[in-house]
Amino acid sequence: MKKKLIIKIGTSTLTAGTNRISFAVIENLARQIVVLKEKYNIVIVSSGAIATARQFVEINGFNKHVDSKQALAAIGQTKLMELYDNIFATFGLNIAQILLTYRDFENPVANENTRNTINKLWEVDYIPIVNENDTVSIEEIVLGDNDKLSSLVAVITEADLLVLVSDIDGIYTGNPHLNKDAKLINNISDINSVKHCIEEKESTLGTGGMTSKIRAAEICMNNNIEMWIVNGAQNNYILNAMNESIEFSKFKKNNRTIKTN
Repeated sequence: MKKKLIIKIGTSTLTAGTNRISFAVIENLARQIVVLKEKYNIVIVSSGAIATARQFVEINGFNKHVDSKQALAAIGQTKLMELYDNIFATFGLNIAQILLTYRDFENPVANENTRNTINKLWEVDYIPIVNENDTVSIEEIVLGDNDKLSSLVAVITEADLLVLVSDIDGIYTGNPHLNKDAKLINNISDINSVKHCIEEKESTLGTGGMTSKIRAAEICMNNNIEMWIVNGAQNNYILNAMNESIEFSKFKKNNRTIKTN
């Protein structure tokens, strides 16, 4: 039986530090998924709808006064899914969209329906791509860039592993952008031991920072799910992490670890 892998990719990774969604980043993810699908059922939790909309509005001169993030999310979500569909299709990968709000996770019936939908999509060889329904909910726009959402998806699917793809190697003893002596912490088994290490840096792209990633890790560890923070700025970042050929941060309780090979 295949293991269950949740991959969360944030706006800062999808844009590769620019103000444009990077086709190469999505292609890199697709190439890895072709390999990962041999052993894993996969869900992608993807941010980037608002960034996609801004790109589309700028290129097409379409209503430059659209400044509501919820309106931008409505414009950008279809464009983002079109990008995923076009690029993934060239690798023989099928995708399906699931939009959720936090209220869905508070409702046992909605939880069960979401779980059943994901299981059925896996059964027919489709990869669910999840995002928050930002047109009706604003919490993730303000607070988390889908970090918490991905952890909740990991819980309802009883995932083996959640990988947060970020623009940083993991959690450090301090913010490496602000403190040149900060050291990467590779293994965390006690979430409280690293909370004091968080120093946020302003971002003009994604809304998630290390605070939201720690919250996601807390949810995962409370549910005995392993979580990694991996830098998505290089090729094959997930495969390399699984082969332990790059450094990253791993959150897991001492009594459980996932065997990736």
